[in-house]
Amino acid sequence: MSSMRNAVQRRNHKERAQPANREKWGILEKHKDYTLRAKDYNEKKKRLKILREKAAERNPDEFSYRMLSSKTDKHGRKIQDRGNVSLSQDAVKLLKTQDAGYLRTVIQQTRKTREKLEQEYQLMNGGNVKVLGGGDGVRRGNHVVFAEDPEEQRSLGAVHGQWRAISSGKDDMEQNVAESLNRDGRDSSDNVSPDPRQLLLKEAQALQALKQERAARKHRKRDHETRQSRLNALKNREKELIATEAQLEHQRAQMNGSIGGINKAGVKWRVRERKR
Repeated sequence: MSSMRNAVQRRNHKERAQPANREKWGILEKHKDYTLRAKDYNEKKKRLKILREKAAERNPDEFSYRMLSSKTDKHGRKIQDRGNVSLSQDAVKLLKTQDAGYLRTVIQQTRKTREKLEQEYQLMNGGNVKVLGGGDGVRRGNHVVFAEDPEEQRSLGAVHGQWRAISSGKDDMEQNVAESLNRDGRDSSDNVSPDPRQLLLKEAQALQALKQERAARKHRKRDHETRQSRLNALKNREKELIATEAQLEHQRAQMNGSIGGINKAGVKWRVRERKR
């Protein structure tokens, strides 16, 4: 009979899922999940009850000699040794030497990057660039490209946005366009009446050239601001690294006993040299 009972198709009992309006709360908790949560809650409840009883029955006059050697922080928590082994003096000196070498390497890399960016900034700006660590010295530099006509000037301005293209006798794009339009109008008025289509075409070309010039100027300004901010960030980083290296050298000198300082007790001391 048991074999026949197992051969019959039975109903699949499925667990109820989370309703659609409560899907944001996650998976629906089942009975096995509830039992685990209730068990954990009851264990914590019993532990808290035992701690309350111990605190209520504590003897305020209780004393142990171990209390003299143990320490607590400001919150009353016991301070214990975590098993950390202190390094020897020679090992600490070696580690600080390696740190100093790493700092020198990073400072050298930062200085090279800053100098390269300063050269690019100087070519782009053509102004004054103050060198970090170089006193009040100022390097000046100009890079000028001469154009033969306004068309070449526009092409140079579009391709090389960081250079200043100076045309002989015509250094302003808008003034050149206006002069060309006025000249064409005068020439055409002297001979024949100007063609409206030609005038509209020239105006459209002039407006297009002005738009390109404004876009190139805006791009140069944005590039200038980006380079300036990056250069300032590199200068600040180099200053911080130099200050860190000086502080590390000071610590190494204190460990070697070559200079004085302030010990842990707050007492100032200094190295006395032998009189000669």
